Amino acid sequence: MPDVYLYQEISESLRQDILQGKLKPGDRLPSLRELAAEWGCTLGTVQRAYKELADQGLVTSRAGQGTKVVEQPAGIEAGPILRLSLIHRADAFLLEVMAGGHSPEEVEQAVRLALDRWRAVVQQPETPPERTLRFAGSHDLAITWLGAHFHEILPDYRMQLRFNGSLGGLIALAQGEADVAGSHLWDEKSDSYNIPFVRRLLPGKRVALLTLFHRGLGLILPSGNPRAVTGLKDLARPGLRFVNRQPGSGTRVWLDVMLGNLGISPEQIQGFNHEKTTHSEVARAVAEGQADVGVGLEASALAYGLEFLFLKDECYDLVIPAENLELPPVKALRGWLKNGDARRAIASLGGYKIEEMGALRWVEG
Repeated sequence: MPDVYLYQEISESLRQDILQGKLKPGDRLPSLRELAAEWGCTLGTVQRAYKELADQGLVTSRAGQGTKVVEQPAGIEAGPILRLSLIHRADAFLLEVMAGGHSPEEVEQAVRLALDRWRAVVQQPETPPERTLRFAGSHDLAITWLGAHFHEILPDYRMQLRFNGSLGGLIALAQGEADVAGSHLWDEKSDSYNIPFVRRLLPGKRVALLTLFHRGLGLILPSGNPRAVTGLKDLARPGLRFVNRQPGSGTRVWLDVMLGNLGISPEQIQGFNHEKTTHSEVARAVAEGQADVGVGLEASALAYGLEFLFLKDECYDLVIPAENLELPPVKALRGWLKNGDARRAIASLGGYKIEEMGALRWVEG
């Protein structure tokens, strides 16, 4: 391994020993010669590793006394040190993947997809309620991006994401467990989005529908569409493996209606009960060969380099009870949606139409 990477590997190994308590405050680190012999490298490489640890405030070097782990001053918590360690580990990862030819945009997209997956299975850390915008509802890559960058819109605030489907988001609003909900529930009778469901689940309330975007929904397929899928009717084809969204998601609500109109029963579809809670997970399943076709977003197909067969343009709204519109993070979000940065950020993800971004409609209880 070249020295430019080896010094980071050495510093990271020692850093973990410090953070895990194997090396305690006041312990003396090996001499330059000892560590160079252990790692098979030059003295300069070890010096650079020690300098990185010193820059992080983890070790100190004094003439004639060698290099020692710093004593932690009273009252100073380990949290900042752990966060600093995380940043430096991220730096090392970025150096490695960008040296391999990946662009910053590709790296950010990959990290966003990985976070998408983990947010579906773990709870996010608690943050002070008065500085948290609680989101519940339908999964979307743009929402994931917004959650990661929300502190740039309103410093010191965070957006807590809970992807539990469009219906789950409206139920969370009704139960006071969310401040805003993300929804794209299509009503067959009125051929409209969200309004009939808001009236049904939030009766008697005055509720705002804040449009974020329109997005492409369709079938996600392997590159080249090797099974020659042409539409929903093909899902009943024997041997075609399908990956679905979970009940309660807006995508599943729409799909169930469409399949019923085509006279296709769940029993006819191989993998109908193979369910994922995010569009990213659907795309991942297709990309990894677990399924031949899935139903999901164009943005997710693009992120994984897959084929996409467009079926419907759908409206994605933030559902906000009238009393929540004056919350500082909600006001900040509405203001951000009105500027060009918001439009450029969402449009750059691909698969979104942003002409109606920020439009407000009311549902009277």
